[in-house]
Amino acid sequence: MIPYLPTLDASLNAASAIFLVLGFFFVREKNIRAHKTCMLSAFVTSTIFLVCYLTYHYFHGTTHFPGRGAVRTFYFVLLGSHTVLAVLIVPLALATLYRAWRERFQQHKRIARWTLPLWLYVSVTGVLVYWMLYHLYPSS
Repeated sequence: MIPYLPTLDASLNAASAIFLVLGFFFVREKNIRAHKTCMLSAFVTSTIFLVCYLTYHYFHGTTHFPGRGAVRTFYFVLLGSHTVLAVLIVPLALATLYRAWRERFQQHKRIARWTLPLWLYVSVTGVLVYWMLYHLYPSS
């Protein structure tokens, strides 16, 4: 099971990104029920991702990026921005969901304008980091 967790993590990140985009479109169309379903689904998939990610790294440790030169620099800049924003998105997502849950929709909307693009960035770059780490150099 452990060797498959990075692929599962990337799939969960991709699913989260899809739910976020769908949720955005649904709220723009005033379909609040579908918006709520998508955003809660994004939260659940991101939470499952976090559990799987921590489990994998607890048992496996660090996976080193084999690339050299400019691709290595790009990878670490991407990974760094992804990691910093992944840490920041946790309290932002929780605050955004809490405000919606408490029906404080004006406050929810104000913070969601920041939360959505950052969360989407984290989800998409998570997939890109996975691809670069596990598939860019498949023989490594």
